[in-house]
Amino acid sequence: MKISIACDHGAFELKERLKAHLAELGHEVADCGAHSTESCDYPDFGIAAAKLVADGTCERGVVLCTTGIGMSMTANKVKGVRCALCHETLSAEMTRRHNDANMLAMGAGVTGGNLAERILDVFLSTEFEGGRHQRRIDKMMEAEQ
Repeated sequence: MKISIACDHGAFELKERLKAHLAELGHEVADCGAHSTESCDYPDFGIAAAKLVADGTCERGVVLCTTGIGMSMTANKVKGVRCALCHETLSAEMTRRHNDANMLAMGAGVTGGNLAERILDVFLSTEFEGGRHQRRIDKMMEAEQ
């Protein structure tokens, strides 16, 4: 699977760890930055990662900042993106099953590396259930029009 990933300076180390984890699992990663711990503006990188998901270049995306809040809000501004902020595995599972989320946001200051890897694994391996949930997603996405 091709996955976009982005972070700000506060989540650079976690991004690098998750990139390595994704590569170990055989995924192709599109790194949209940041590329250091130097202070930066997270929307620059979050928008880039979200656009790759929205246009179909990447199947899923991951955005990271200290809390995950700013990056999730940013990604959700891009038409076609459904980004969920998850700090534990149940939310990661359910947002895929019921919301067909195509992007995951996490906070490096909230979620440690081992848990972040597990959340990401669940997010990537859980399938959308469809059915009644599709009707709800269609209604949600109509709001973008």
